[in-house]
Amino acid sequence: MPVEATQLVDDVLRQCPPAIRVFLNHKMRCVGCPIACFHTLDDACREHGVDLANFLAELRATAQSSAGASTSQPELVTARWPIAP
Repeated sequence: MPVEATQLVDDVLRQCPPAIRVFLNHKMRCVGCPIACFHTLDDACREHGVDLANFLAELRATAQSSAGASTSQPELVTARWPIAP
């Protein structure tokens, strides 16, 4: 998922749930905020005094790693019932 400063906070959080940790690490309480659907990432960084370039770099790394993880298929496990004695 490409991450740009003009994207809405709510869109980023919905499309990339691991991004929540990046927001919280920067003490940005945007998760669940009613303004998140109106604020861009640029707006949020300005409001919280967070360096936009560093924040975007972290978000992009998180989005890239989560995209790679979501393409792998989970291992299927066959259910086994106990054999009756």
